Amino acid sequence: MIRLSRVSLKRTHTREAISQRLSSGPRQTYLKDMVFGAIDGSITTFAIVSGVAGAGLSSGVVIVLGLANLLADGFSMAASNFLGTRAENAYRAFMREREIAEIETYPEGEREEIRQIFAMKGIEGRALDDLVAAVTANPKLWVDTMLQEEHGLNPEDTNAWWSAIATFVAFLLAGALPLLAFVINWFVPGAIDDAFLFSAVITLVGFAVVGAAKGHFTDGRYLLSVLETLVVGSIAAGLAFGVGYGLQALVD
Repeated sequence: MIRLSRVSLKRTHTREAISQRLSSGPRQTYLKDMVFGAIDGSITTFAIVSGVAGAGLSSGVVIVLGLANLLADGFSMAASNFLGTRAENAYRAFMREREIAEIETYPEGEREEIRQIFAMKGIEGRALDDLVAAVTANPKLWVDTMLQEEHGLNPEDTNAWWSAIATFVAFLLAGALPLLAFVINWFVPGAIDDAFLFSAVITLVGFAVVGAAKGHFTDGRYLLSVLETLVVGSIAAGLAFGVGYGLQALVD
């Protein structure tokens, strides 16, 4: 359960504070991009480590292949996220133009859609009439309402560049963790006896950190978020290890 301080809320809900916050527009969050990038970075790099380390190859080989994966796969994910976000923004722009055309061509039908949208939310009578009149009197509000309620689209575009950057940075930071033990052994040979075990443990630690961060920015349920991320990440990492082990046995 979320607990809020009345004193803090009172300070941030003065007329001036509200006006300043709303005038800057809605804040975009890139939590999904960061979690996605971090989990995928950890899993794909751990898959490389599982396969290569299982073959008994040197730390240098693990590092080279791991870094290649970090840069190539990280960039691929960031580029895919960028293009996907751009495509979603383009679709939103297309639907906006379509709604504008429909309103201009047949305003009566679009006004009835607004009426039924809010009637389904339980508004009726004079309040419904006033609300429909207010929404349809503002062209931008009218179109934004149709985008959100009829098509399930956020009226505001998402910054494709920042989405891609968030994915790439999270991928690099989390994906570097499984390589840490091998990098240490590269500089200080024999410093870590079982580099693969160390890699597996620190990968799980990375999952826990990502889960804790997710819990901080969502509902504050740190333990549940950590456990959820650990379970999902561990299953994926286990699959990666199983595939790597199986392919190694096939090569042998």
